[in-house]
Amino acid sequence: MMPKLDIQIAIEAEGWAQDAELESLAGKVLETAAEYLRSEEKQPFPAMPIEVSLVFSNDEQVRAVNAEWRGQDKPTNVLSFPAFPLVPGGKPGPMLGDIIIARETVEREAVDLEKSFTDHLTHLMVHGFLHLFGYDHMDGEEAERMESLETRILASLGLSDPYAGQDPV
Repeated sequence: MMPKLDIQIAIEAEGWAQDAELESLAGKVLETAAEYLRSEEKQPFPAMPIEVSLVFSNDEQVRAVNAEWRGQDKPTNVLSFPAFPLVPGGKPGPMLGDIIIARETVEREAVDLEKSFTDHLTHLMVHGFLHLFGYDHMDGEEAERMESLETRILASLGLSDPYAGQDPV
């Protein structure tokens, strides 16, 4: 049984693709990630759809949120805010949480990494989605687990390992 997601999208800054294009990409990416978690990681899902919010924003807005909620007065590529605390493997409730993505940072990083904007955005959606399920990268062991999972999900989407040649973050 495929996990059911209710993906809510808000475009809060200029420069993003049209709603339909972002909805299509988000649906493909997050549904693939959810199915991977369910089938390969034995992640439990409720019978009802779980809601996840994706906010497509900019550096200025993400910097403000990052400063307020994380005490870091700088933009970052993606922020995740789980609706409820969840440990990896825990059953989510009907509201999973919010993922906020900063367009300018994603653009800069994609150029620096020599990747397409869409491929890097896909990686960050998967990364943010895993944070909502309780995965983290605060220490080496957590980072290895999360990055390995990201890499396998991205491979199922036809993308290469974004961490190849790097130590876990």
